[in-house]
Amino acid sequence: MAVEHSMQSSTIVDVLEKILDKGVVIAGDITVGIADVELLTIKIRLIVASVDKAKEIGMDWWETDPYLTSKAADHHTKALEEENKKLHERLESLEQKISTNRIDTKEFNY
Repeated sequence: MAVEHSMQSSTIVDVLEKILDKGVVIAGDITVGIADVELLTIKIRLIVASVDKAKEIGMDWWETDPYLTSKAADHHTKALEEENKKLHERLESLEQKISTNRIDTKEFNY
């Protein structure tokens, strides 16, 4: 008795290749409640796709997550330094305005 194999059967590699090429989204919500009162909601979202496909659809959060890449930490540090510099400049400007206002009000006090 001969064993016949179907020529159309997909291997796991073929299926995985198609999934990664197109992407698969799985979404679900879990709600816990008592007597029609919602106590807890958990939203679950899962996307399975290749890195290229994920970037193509705008998902590249791992590139800016400091826990996943050192480049993100450098970018985050530079952004914080820039924000710190702007805040210092703004603070100095406000302090100068306050100082100028104090001088102006002393001139009018008799």
